[in-house]
Amino acid sequence: MNQMTDWLKVESIELEAQGVAHNAEGKVVFIDGALPGEVVKAQISRRKNNWEQGQLIEVRKESPLRVAPGCPHFGLHAGACGGCKMQHLHAGAQVAVKQRVVEDQLWHLGKVRPEVLLRPIEGPTWGYRYRARFSVRYVAKKGVVLIGFHERKSRYVADMQVCKVVPKVVSDLLMPLRELIAGMAERDRLPQIELAMGDEVIALVLRHLNPLPDGDVAMLREFAARHGVQWWLQPKGPDTVRLLDEGGPQLAYRLPEFGVTMPFKPTDFTQVNPHINAALVGRALRLLAVQRGDRVIDWFCGLGNFTLPLATQAREVLGIEGSETLVQRSRENAAANGLAHKTGFVARNLFEMTPALLAADGIADRWLIDPPREGAFALAKAVADIAQEPSLAPGWTPPKRIVYVSCNPATLARDAGLLVNVAGYRCTAASAVNMFPHTAHVESVAVFDLV
Repeated sequence: MNQMTDWLKVESIELEAQGVAHNAEGKVVFIDGALPGEVVKAQISRRKNNWEQGQLIEVRKESPLRVAPGCPHFGLHAGACGGCKMQHLHAGAQVAVKQRVVEDQLWHLGKVRPEVLLRPIEGPTWGYRYRARFSVRYVAKKGVVLIGFHERKSRYVADMQVCKVVPKVVSDLLMPLRELIAGMAERDRLPQIELAMGDEVIALVLRHLNPLPDGDVAMLREFAARHGVQWWLQPKGPDTVRLLDEGGPQLAYRLPEFGVTMPFKPTDFTQVNPHINAALVGRALRLLAVQRGDRVIDWFCGLGNFTLPLATQAREVLGIEGSETLVQRSRENAAANGLAHKTGFVARNLFEMTPALLAADGIADRWLIDPPREGAFALAKAVADIAQEPSLAPGWTPPKRIVYVSCNPATLARDAGLLVNVAGYRCTAASAVNMFPHTAHVESVAVFDLV
């Protein structure tokens, strides 16, 4: 199977950062590590009827977009870190690839063409990652601890001494953390350390399968004092997380443009990249163009990342989320920011929406939709069903504008197809959001206006 190809001309690059070429028989060849415009040879590792897949072996003509990776652990070889896929591609070209993915998915999956392609949202390409989940493995045969992401195409933990996508202060902790875990009695029962940074706090969540003895706890406290971090302990699921020692600054991030502060727990879902999140919130609200007298619904509101900024501009904002726990946390965040009087929160299964449930939440002038990767199909379908049969929700009228923030261009395209081709909307603008530089992850934002 491991056959070497002849020289191939790479024509394009797909989302998983594989170069795309055609061999002499016309079969598509996906080449890990190859870039558009290059002439390369590849070692084929998989072969199907219509395509082959292999790894870059030799480059005869190099792309001007190829750059030296910024991290020593990036590569195609066995043992290389699998946290990033695109470090060999110029950062600006990465953004262009993601913008094209959004455009292509909207058309090919949803038959939707945005009237305007907005400039992508981008920011720092290194040190941007304020959240990360590091695997921990004690290798007894070697007497060492590994802490990092998994190796490329492997379940093994990469041997990482640094990580360039987290802030340097966190990267500098990797080796001290390895030394700490190696000295703990429970070192072989500590599978994970989760990073969650706020504006003033570096929180580390230690997943432990057994209760920690006093000696291990004392070591954690000494490490926290020496390195200025907060330890949180997680014996089971995310809901069991607790702060090791009370006191100190609260884990939170600010949205200065709106005068909002968002407290959170380290296992809560918050955006990985605070620089892009602030820019995204600002753009989404400007695109939504909320008026002072508007009622707005924020679907999949989470902790209120969009709800609270919206409440500084609108008459009323209703945040809807699938979890009673999240709804209560959102209420607390609204109260802490003095916005309780302008916000309401409802728990609802957003994957089982119907026209009747949609009508029950009332008429809103504008919607903000920010779903998980599964998208908002049930919500979009309910809107489309009412458009086709208004008697399903007598007296209800759809919002005149929707801003949809997506972390999966495929489900955005699917939902956009319903909104545009059935529910009577136009897709007036869209853009990519480079929330995760050097990775294949694509976020986006799209605007829909009622015809």
